[in-house]
Amino acid sequence: MILSVHLADVGARAALGALRAQPAPTELPGLRYAAVTTGAPLGGPLLPVPQLGRVGLIAGWDDDRALDGFLAEHPLARRLADGWHARLEPLRTFGAWPELPGLPEHEQPVDGDEPVAVLTLGRLRVRRALPFLRANRPAADQAVAHPALLAATALARPPRLVATFSLWRSAAEMREYAIGHGGGHLAATRAHHARPFHHASAFIRLRPYAARGRWDGREPLAEVQPLSPARNSS
Repeated sequence: MILSVHLADVGARAALGALRAQPAPTELPGLRYAAVTTGAPLGGPLLPVPQLGRVGLIAGWDDDRALDGFLAEHPLARRLADGWHARLEPLRTFGAWPELPGLPEHEQPVDGDEPVAVLTLGRLRVRRALPFLRANRPAADQAVAHPALLAATALARPPRLVATFSLWRSAAEMREYAIGHGGGHLAATRAHHARPFHHASAFIRLRPYAARGRWDGREPLAEVQPLSPARNSS
């Protein structure tokens, strides 16, 4: 299994159409999961201001062939074609996401110097929304200020799906943020364990092995090192 994350600025009207066009796994060969979202800046105000014209897609696939088929033929892929996307190999999962069974629970080999991505997924308990925002704000602000962060965004599909996606210069520096660097991430994790913010949640560490397009005018992973050629995964 592989994951992909897509971001594109399409304008508010087209974004609304994209949110309505979320594909179902039964509609596409090799699609395991898909969530079309609205983007928002990571960090800053307690309640992030949505970027109404920015569409995100979080998807799980059997392999690269399935993703290639989507990119070549699906109307949603055409709407996102002028944006950015990355292919991602799951390396480690904390928690679980029911729609993506089989994510690795034990860490796969990763070099401390290689870039990594982190995807967080949460199905929000609406009554816990304000405590979640309060706990998440220091963690997000500290992530945005970290020198190893290459790019990051919040993603949401109201009323329940909340997510973040971030790219890091190296696995070692991402771990340093997660277990230290001001303690915001650890504090948010402990608050969630004490009284969960979500019905289901997952923190997924990933290897970005291919990327295409521009995110805010740049390809952030190109600043680190060339990525591996696309490959088939099972």
